[in-house]
Amino acid sequence: MTPADMTPAESTAAETIERPDSETKHHDLIASDRVEGTVVRRMSGERIGTIQRLMIDKVSGNVAYAVLRFGGFLGIGDKHLPIPWSNLKYDTTTQAYHISISDAELAKAPSYAADADFDWGDRSQERKLHDFYRARPYWGI
Repeated sequence: MTPADMTPAESTAAETIERPDSETKHHDLIASDRVEGTVVRRMSGERIGTIQRLMIDKVSGNVAYAVLRFGGFLGIGDKHLPIPWSNLKYDTTTQAYHISISDAELAKAPSYAADADFDWGDRSQERKLHDFYRARPYWGI
């Protein structure tokens, strides 16, 4: 719909929605597509990678995992690291998610190649993830 096709009320609403980010009010909610690509850092501030996607529980609607993309060069050798959402903390100052994880833990963390699929229907794999991160399972065992 072009501005010429809009009623005055629709035009005003469109202008409100399309205002520049500098005028956007900050709030606690964020669209999933704005989370994708957000940097993930260690508590020290060191960059680990970026969020590739969110995995959302269909029934509850809660975010279960953030899938972190890290490693590789120019997309070759990238790995995906599913992290329980509860283990990430958003820092409004750095506008990044932070996690407490060492190099040794990162090397041992459950991950899969970027060109492979993780079997999200395999609860045993999910249990391994939650055990590794010492995180309470989102499905509430």
